[in-house]
Amino acid sequence: MPTTKERALDAAVELLGAEGVRALSHARIDTRAGLPAGSTSNWFRTRRALLAGIVDWIAERERADFGPAGVPAAPDEKALIDGLCAMVELQTGPFAARTRARYALFLELASDRELGAPLRQQRHEFERWTEQLVAAAGIPDPVLATRALMALSDGLMLHRLTVDPALDMRPAVERAVRGLMTRS
Repeated sequence: MPTTKERALDAAVELLGAEGVRALSHARIDTRAGLPAGSTSNWFRTRRALLAGIVDWIAERERADFGPAGVPAAPDEKALIDGLCAMVELQTGPFAARTRARYALFLELASDRELGAPLRQQRHEFERWTEQLVAAAGIPDPVLATRALMALSDGLMLHRLTVDPALDMRPAVERAVRGLMTRS
């Protein structure tokens, strides 16, 4: 059973993902989580502390859901394509609120190096892991290829979250991966 703090953080991510940063308040989180008034402020006294807690929580949840230990290395082109498509499906399906919250926080905290550090660190870890998958699939220049594939995936996620939730992203991912496979 989740603790009061975990319930507050889950509710904060849901609220942030549904209504944006401006809707975020201790009282609204308490209401959304079904907690007594003042519960969230017991854990996070200030707005800055609340934002830091949410940033850490999102990074922690993403490590648990998408960590390298939980996903096998992509041994070939098809497995890489399948993995990238599955990732976008998860981020825009079951984890859509968290993805929206992460994007909102990236924008809100762009100028706050300290507060945004856990999100950027999580992104860097995911980039390094993706580089390993790309290299295992046999794509030349895995660093450049990873940047291209992650940019494409971010664009596809944003498009699915804002414009077309039913977008079939597979043709774009297939084309990108196949194009990167043939680069010399």
